Amino acid sequence: MIGHRQIGTASPGVESFGNPFRRMPGLVLFLFFVSGCTTSLNQPGDGGSGGNGRTYRMGFSGYPPRFDINLALSAINMWSQRADAAIMSYEPPWDSLLAGTAPESLVVHDELSLARLYRAKGLALWLYLDPENGLNRTSESDALIRHGRSITEPGIQQLYRRYCYVADSILRPDHLGLALETNLIRGAAPDSVYRAIRTVVNDAAADIRGRDSAVLLSVSVQVDYAWGRLTDSVYRGVETDFGDFPFIQELGLSSYPYLAGFTQPEDIPSDYYRRLLNGRKMPVMVTEGGWTSVSLGAIQSSPDKQKRYLTRQMTLLDTASATAVFQLTFTDIDLTANPPPPGSIIGLFAYLGLVDVNLQPKPALAVWDRTFLRPRLRGQ
Repeated sequence: MIGHRQIGTASPGVESFGNPFRRMPGLVLFLFFVSGCTTSLNQPGDGGSGGNGRTYRMGFSGYPPRFDINLALSAINMWSQRADAAIMSYEPPWDSLLAGTAPESLVVHDELSLARLYRAKGLALWLYLDPENGLNRTSESDALIRHGRSITEPGIQQLYRRYCYVADSILRPDHLGLALETNLIRGAAPDSVYRAIRTVVNDAAADIRGRDSAVLLSVSVQVDYAWGRLTDSVYRGVETDFGDFPFIQELGLSSYPYLAGFTQPEDIPSDYYRRLLNGRKMPVMVTEGGWTSVSLGAIQSSPDKQKRYLTRQMTLLDTASATAVFQLTFTDIDLTANPPPPGSIIGLFAYLGLVDVNLQPKPALAVWDRTFLRPRLRGQ
């Protein structure tokens, strides 16, 4: 399919790069377990607290390795012992919205119990909503396409604005992202789509700021694309994004360097994150990213290389004085239990977890744990 990366491509094109995870249904099942899922399975591993304090919170999302409620809860219990933040990142439920279901009902039914679970565990909450196609930045949301609709339509923009407003008012996140990988959308999608997203995201920000002065607003950018790693190797930065989304108070970062031509984690420049700010003092946080622990065609990797990447990741975060870092998946994705459809690129992102599909730790988990035990600096 046009715009979808093929396994074995060492340096994928811009058109195929994007958020690797679509909104996974079924989290409503957490409604039945909120009151009884705070039991700890594991304490952080064998790392020490040596080194300086960290400026950033650390966390994951609730995506399970497969649709098994007990396994999903076990994974959350396991990672919440080594986290002080959580992220919810997804596309709006367009099918239900277009069918006329009220956004209030959808947020309460699908998301509220999970947000409450994170709050009960003392985790700060990041919410990121994606108005485009998380798996194919050349395209609009698959659900909108199925219905013959488009984000360029005023009515669809109004639905997105309303959903963002309701999600903020009900879930009350500490941080709210209103679009993902805006620079990549600008480079890959039709100009009409990008212009529509720029309009609706700024309008949504104004809606939310009119009633909520506390939540910190942001968009995310794709770091590898900003450095030219997905195209012509020419650094392009993200100055256009700062100009197009002037409401942002912090900047989200997306980076998958193993898909961007880096063969060794140590080759990632030390200012890979910091340079994007171009001298600004604005906070930055990694809202998605990682490094595969297995080889994928021409992409050669291993558990040790993933471990070395995570060590490099923490250096990049320290250099940028980042405020948060998230792995969207704590576990690998069980492709046997969840076979992807033909042409899907999910396989490229199936082995980013710090534990495997049965929650068995990989070497990278020890790096995460050692970093988590570093004292978090006051005020962060």
